Amino acid sequence: MKVLVTGVGGQLGHDVMNELAKRGYEGVGSDIAPAYAGIADGSAVTTMPYVQMDITDSNAVSAVIESVRPDVVVHCAAWTAVDLAEDEDKQPKVRAINAKGTENIAKVVKALDAKMVYISTDYVFDGQGSEPWKPDCKDYKPLNVYGQTKLEGELAVSGTLEKFFIVRIAWVFGLNGKNFIKTMLNVGRTHDTVKVVNDQIGTPTYTLDLSRLLVDMIETDKYGYYHATNEGGFISWYDFTKEIYRQAGLKTNVLPVTTAEYGLSKAARPFNSRLDKSKLVEAGFKPLPTWQDALSRYLKEIEG
Repeated sequence: MKVLVTGVGGQLGHDVMNELAKRGYEGVGSDIAPAYAGIADGSAVTTMPYVQMDITDSNAVSAVIESVRPDVVVHCAAWTAVDLAEDEDKQPKVRAINAKGTENIAKVVKALDAKMVYISTDYVFDGQGSEPWKPDCKDYKPLNVYGQTKLEGELAVSGTLEKFFIVRIAWVFGLNGKNFIKTMLNVGRTHDTVKVVNDQIGTPTYTLDLSRLLVDMIETDKYGYYHATNEGGFISWYDFTKEIYRQAGLKTNVLPVTTAEYGLSKAARPFNSRLDKSKLVEAGFKPLPTWQDALSRYLKEIEG
């Protein structure tokens, strides 16, 4: 099985490439940079084939994917700077990447009769209430530009292909790039006290664990919509920060605040990021480990 992975300079693409290598599959990485520009950690992704591809250029997408001729495209590339996406001058670019770029890929995947994995987000919903969102729920009401453009990407995939996996995730952390854990560790080492919101509820997703699930998925034809985060229960960002500091041995004081009290964010954030993952088990896929276990392994990885 040959797999083209987009966005290998990011957290998830990096781990998917390494997981493909572990299982002996032929992985080809791609991103907008002329050469692989992610973390130089000596892992398989740094030595596996790489092709430059600007997903907003439909001709380039056709040329690259048709030359690679993959059996599967795992589409991890996206604009993920949620607050920046609210800037009017950035919105055309955000849409070109998240919506049109995804559509460009889906059209070529269809022509090749290949499979496609599209990584989406809980932000396609309105983030209200307290019930976990089900993967086949179509009650879409994105709160911000990022969520709207990711939804447009979903619709491009589902409207073009039959052989697709749309996998929604939340609160992502991995080795390659910035994330909440790295930010909190940096702040915790330089401040006695930090304020963290306690009214946004969800579950973290470790890209290393998610990459294993995604490769499990592409080994099957169990297509459709899925939700995938780590197990371990629903928490707030405040709860998450407390556990980060506990496991990291930091004594930083963490103060819970509401989203309104915290302010700062340009883009509206969902209060309810709970994702119902029961469909994974129903389809025969192995759930991800608990987020507490994932955090422990991740801290060893970044501090080792």
